[in-house]
Order: sequence, then structure tokens, then C-alpha cells
Amino acid sequence: MSQYEVRVLSAQGFRDWIGDLAEKRGPVVLALDYNIEDREKLLQVSAETVEEVAPYICGVKINHQLLLPLGLYEGVKKIIDLTHELELPIIMDCKINDVGSTNQAIARHYLGAGFDAVIANPFIGWDEGVEPVFAAARGGKGVILLVYMSHKGAAEGYGQRVIDPKTGRDCSQYMVFAEKALAWNADGVVVGATHPEKIAEVSRVLGRKVPIYAPGVGAQGGDAQAALSAGASYLIVGRSIIGAVSPAKAARELWEAVGKRP
Repeated sequence: MSQYEVRVLSAQGFRDWIGDLAEKRGPVVLALDYNIEDREKLLQVSAETVEEVAPYICGVKINHQLLLPLGLYEGVKKIIDLTHELELPIIMDCKINDVGSTNQAIARHYLGAGFDAVIANPFIGWDEGVEPVFAAARGGKGVILLVYMSHKGAAEGYGQRVIDPKTGRDCSQYMVFAEKALAWNADGVVVGATHPEKIAEVSRVLGRKVPIYAPGVGAQGGDAQAALSAGASYLIVGRSIIGAVSPAKAARELWEAVGKRP
């Protein structure tokens, strides 16, 4: 697919693009988090996996496991281009979390390299925080906010009790972040599939206005059906697929299990 065709394909915007694909291919976003020391092999295996599982996913997510060894404008750019050739959007899970000027540069480079969306941390606030990220994403790109992560220590930060500075009420930090995602018109939020009860709480706040991305299915103990039933729109799945003897077989089995068909 040509660069022109990619631009036309994604002209509807990241959020609509991935939403339409989820209807056709199912709700799984592949987390391409390989830990392979040999850089040439890392690039080769990553590309092969994307091609093999493409029929069973609606998007790809890349983290620092590929960015650091392969480089943004070198190996990672090849994965971005391949993903687009397969008519899939790609998300950079860089968890943007700095001051505004730095966040602006981070977002400009990631989105300029071809990523269709970035993930950012709402802890940094709006003014001189995530506002430059949203500004950089205008014109069809996406911003997804962390609301509650999937690992065991998430409760120490995202689950802490806080006083909402606007209302003075005592509440959970993640619920404040859910409300911010709604107010800021985010293109999605991350809530761990390992915490379906929190997905349900966040879903009651967001309704259908902001979709929920749920990581942690499989290897971390999250259940796909429980996450979807609680209100998740997308399942972010990494090790259960990339760690399988046959990633394509694992992806297909998950695709069949969640009851979606292309």
C-alpha cells in the first residue's frame, strides 16, 4: 500500500479507524514487546509476527522493548510501515510523562515517524503537561491516557485515595483520571484487564464516549471475557501471543474465544 493510500485510509482518524477494524477483525491489539538481544533477529521476528497475526487483530502497540534497540527512524520505522501496509494502526506506548516542551518534542517525533496514537500519563496535568500532546495529535492522530495499569503495584499510585481539587470530594485517583479523560476528549484510556471491577467503574463514567483499552490478558492473569463484559472495548495482548510456539495460532484462538469474526 502506498503512502498516499495510508494517508487516505487513516484520514478518518485513529479512533474511527481502529473502531471500524475492531468490528471486522475483533478487539485485540497486539503488544509487540519482544525481549530479544540480537537486533536483527528482533526486527525479523517482530515483522514476521505482525504479518502472521494481522488477520486477528485491530492494531499494534510498540513499547521501549523495540524502540531502544531498533531506533525510532530505523528499525521501528520499518515496523510502522509494515503495519500500515497491512492496513492496521499502530500505537506508541511511550507513556509520555514530562513537562510540556519535552512532551511536545516526544509527541512530534513519534507521530511524525508514523505512529497513529500515543499513550500519555494524566498525572502531569493539562497545562504545560498533556495539552501539547493533544495539540500535536490534532488532525487524525490519537491520545490514550493511563487510568489504571495492569501490574500489581498499580494500586500504590493509580489506586490511592485523593481529594479532588475541584469538588473537594474523597475519591480514587483513577476515577479522577477517568473524568479528566472525558473532559479532555481523549481517544481512549488504559485500564488493566487484571482489574475488571475498575474497568466497570471507569466505564460507568465514560459510557461510549471514550473507549477502554485493557492490557494484561493472559500472562498477567487478566481474563478477556471478563474485561469485555466489564466495559473494555479493546484487549491489549502481548506475551500470550508473542510467547506462544505459534503466535498466529494463539491469536486465532483468542480471536475465536472473544466471539469476533472478520
